[in-house]
Amino acid sequence: MVNLLHRWSRWLWQKRVPLLPKLLKITNRVAFGVVLPPSAQVGNNVLFSYQGLGTVIHKHAVIEDDVVIATGVTIGGKSGNPTVPLIKQGAFIGTGAKILGPVVIGRYASVGANSVVLADVPDYAVVVGIPARVVRINRPDDLPDYRDFRG
Repeated sequence: MVNLLHRWSRWLWQKRVPLLPKLLKITNRVAFGVVLPPSAQVGNNVLFSYQGLGTVIHKHAVIEDDVVIATGVTIGGKSGNPTVPLIKQGAFIGTGAKILGPVVIGRYASVGANSVVLADVPDYAVVVGIPARVVRINRPDDLPDYRDFRG
């Protein structure tokens, strides 16, 4: 539902419809506890765990297709820097992670829970810690399926 409200909000925002995009953003915030402005670019098949509970997305952030974002994630800028994060296709952002500044999270990269990302993350990398550091580079064949909820 978060994605649907965002899509409507973004479409109305792009058409320069006044007020309605802001109302849909507020609905998302009140109903689901997610800050997801209509100006943020969110790709197809993006999964916000628990409807994005506690998640904050910068108004200029770009999130590509098939990304999984857990609860309590912040994707934002840094003071004085106009560029914001780019989350590439298939990335996984763990619970409570903070992605700050002009960073790129590579394709199919994984950011561990409560990590603070201040530098670019390569494709297929796994990063953890404060500040986040690469602990492993996955092979494309070894990627976990973050959408498999069978247990």
